[in-house]
Parts: sequence; structure tokens; C-alpha cells
Amino acid sequence: MSKGNSAMKKLLPILLLMFCIPWLGGCMYPEGRLAANQVPYESQMESVQKAIEQFQKDNGGILPIKTRNMKTPIYQKYPIDFNRLIPKYLPDAPGNAYESGGNYLYVLLHAEKKPEVKLIDLRTSETIRDLKIRLAAYMESNGYPPYSKVLSDKVYSLDFKELGYQSPPQAVSPYSGVYMPIVIDNKGNLYADYSVDLAKALKESGTHPKNGEDIRDLLAEKSPFVPAFSMPYTVNKDNEPIFMIQ
Repeated sequence: MSKGNSAMKKLLPILLLMFCIPWLGGCMYPEGRLAANQVPYESQMESVQKAIEQFQKDNGGILPIKTRNMKTPIYQKYPIDFNRLIPKYLPDAPGNAYESGGNYLYVLLHAEKKPEVKLIDLRTSETIRDLKIRLAAYMESNGYPPYSKVLSDKVYSLDFKELGYQSPPQAVSPYSGVYMPIVIDNKGNLYADYSVDLAKALKESGTHPKNGEDIRDLLAEKSPFVPAFSMPYTVNKDNEPIFMIQ
């Protein structure tokens, strides 16, 4: 048995606990328990939106959300707490929601101003979680990540063959259906790369944001989904999306 595989086996029980997504309050459902072919039905989102608005009206502006650390990334910061909506405002959580064994986490966008119901595609987190486990095992043996290329200041691609992959792990974009690369920053954080979708959104919208302005809402505003598990992006002088390291 190779040194890397031995380290992987020793670490696996601990890593499976470490990489349960903390803002979900538990581990992801096993793939076999996820409902098949679930889609973000517009009617489901509308029902949840109405329930949120009525709850807020009845409770002096309070929102039915789960408490998250202030450092939680913005698009994952306000998950809806269906336990506070059922049964008075909703008969049950939507069938495609994580709470029902589905692929989507219902969250709020613009919670501080005008809360809007959006979705996180949790299959992206599955891809990143598997990569985190392999990366942790590799670093236990080698002490550093297997960097491949410098993509930007403090952002890199990885040598996935060193991590035991036959082909690079990729997450499917909820916007275009194309595969998104997974990148790593200088602190070891992993992210889905939405550059292709953002370039398309910039072109189609005709907008020209200022350098230093986070442009990810270009995706969230025109779609049921938020660009979760992403780092901030801005634009360069040619109005092209670039990573924005904070």
C-alpha cells in the first residue's frame, strides 16, 4: 500500500466528520437518498417566498433563518429554517429541498433589505467535499497542496493526478450546465470557478462594473440560484471577470 493511501485510510473517519457542511447543521444526504431528477420548480419558490413575507410581517420583521457565523460566505449566510414555517405558513418543505432529501438548499438573498428566495445546488458542495478529503490526506503526507498553475494572484489550479483523480473533478454550473473547474487559494480554500458564466452575464447584460466591485450578483439576480462556494470576482480593464482576493 502506498504511503498516500495509508494516510488516507487513517484520516478518513475523522475527515468524514470534519467535512460535514457546518452551515447545513449535519452531513449531506447520501446520494441514494436524494430524490431523482429534482428541479427548482417556480411554484415551489413562490410558495416559500410568500411564506417568508407573511412570517416576517407577523413577527415584526424577523426572518425564519438559521443562525450562521458572521464569517459565513454571503450566499450561504441565510439558510431558511423550514421548522419555523411549518405548518402555519407551509404544509411541508419543498420536495426538492435539502430537508426533504433534495438537491437544493433554500436561502435568502438581500436578507437585510428585501429578502428574496434563492437556491444553492448542493451537488457542487459534494464535489468540493470529496476534493477536500483527498487534499487533506495528500497534505498529511506532503505538507503542501499539489499546485499546478498560477491562475491569478494567490489563486491556483491543482495537479489532480497527484490527488488520485483520473480526470479533474468538476462541478456542473446551475446557470449554463457547463463544467466549472475547482481552484484553490493561498490559504487552502477550494472554490468553484464561475468565470465562464460571469463572462457570459457581463456580455449579455451590457454592464461595465468598476474594478473592485463584486460582480457575482449578475448571476444571482437573473436566476433561481446563487453562485455558492465561489470567491468574489471583479473585472479587469477589458471588462472581463477576474478573481478578487480580499
